[in-house]
Amino acid sequence: MAEVEIGIGKSGRQAYGFDDIAIVPSRRTRDPEDVDISWEIDAFKFELPLIAAAMDGVVSPATAIEVGRLGGLACLNLEGLWTRYEDPEPLFEEIAQLDNDKATARMQQIYSEPIQPELVTQRIREIKEAGVTSCASLTPQRVEQFQKAIVDAELDLFIIQGTVVSAEHVSKTVEPLNLKKFIREFDIPVIVGGCASYQAALHLMRTGAVGVLVGVGPGNACTTRGVLGVGVPQATAIADAAGARMRHLDETGVYCQVIADGGMSRGGDIAKAIACGADAVMIGSPLTSAHEAPGRGYHWGMATFHATLPRGARVKTEIRGSLKEILVGPAHENDGRLNLFGALKTSMATCGYESVKEFQKAEVMIAPALQTEGKALQRSQHVGMGH
Repeated sequence: MAEVEIGIGKSGRQAYGFDDIAIVPSRRTRDPEDVDISWEIDAFKFELPLIAAAMDGVVSPATAIEVGRLGGLACLNLEGLWTRYEDPEPLFEEIAQLDNDKATARMQQIYSEPIQPELVTQRIREIKEAGVTSCASLTPQRVEQFQKAIVDAELDLFIIQGTVVSAEHVSKTVEPLNLKKFIREFDIPVIVGGCASYQAALHLMRTGAVGVLVGVGPGNACTTRGVLGVGVPQATAIADAAGARMRHLDETGVYCQVIADGGMSRGGDIAKAIACGADAVMIGSPLTSAHEAPGRGYHWGMATFHATLPRGARVKTEIRGSLKEILVGPAHENDGRLNLFGALKTSMATCGYESVKEFQKAEVMIAPALQTEGKALQRSQHVGMGH
């Protein structure tokens, strides 16, 4: 791809987000009922290509169970309130009541409570005992400390997650986690991320991970792009990671799942993520609009409460319906925020594709007018696509 000159001595590629592209209908259409959006990773199969994001405002043991029953997978943050407090419900209530100018400082205090290994094991078992697939995450720095608690709980899928995770972390002060060694010796399948480039994705795939998370800074609650100036728009990041997946498949014969992480608020965003090459999506803020969400209408990222450099904000989300309505409908609003996976099915059917793997081959085009063309009345009245 041709690079654009930014100035003498510096050039860069043009990158695109979901709002910059459109999916092009093909010559064929299908019935939505004939479309299969199921997803397989390692030995597990899900009716929905979904991971609910590992954020406290999104996933509790109860919502993880409900998402599992609806056909998806939910990831519990093992560094969150559920593993620091026996009963965190009063703290969720307090966080929802905080003034904006006091929220971050108070959350730093709340999250200073140490993680309890016995609660790590207990929360995972709560999810497993309900009969759904269990998934949980840690940052790389915490993995060795809590891996025994994870193994004792017999977790099904493990995610090593950070703002940016690399296969070659260098430190002069501590011995970093050797991802390749850890993943190959660990008995539980591992997903790693985030990343946002071809090379980073390829190196993470070579660690033996069953999936990589793609996304640096696109989430609604994330401020990484402002605080650090780091990130890549999601459409380009996913397409680059999908290219890395093909190279890795050619090299090894192993297919590594690409999971788009963040930046998706509507059904159309999820469809575009798949069309750009994702196998599944990790979403957070859309699920905080559920009645069941632990955040009580608020959402905050995993780095919001960092002790010295917070890279997230507590944001308010509107309660729109149940988890079932948000994920699989029925929808009673017209702005694309309900029945997210019904929308994916219909998008695939409209474009003539029968499976997620086929839909990854859909034609896309650069379409800066897609969000505004002919939508002046919706935008002026703040309804539909102008909401």
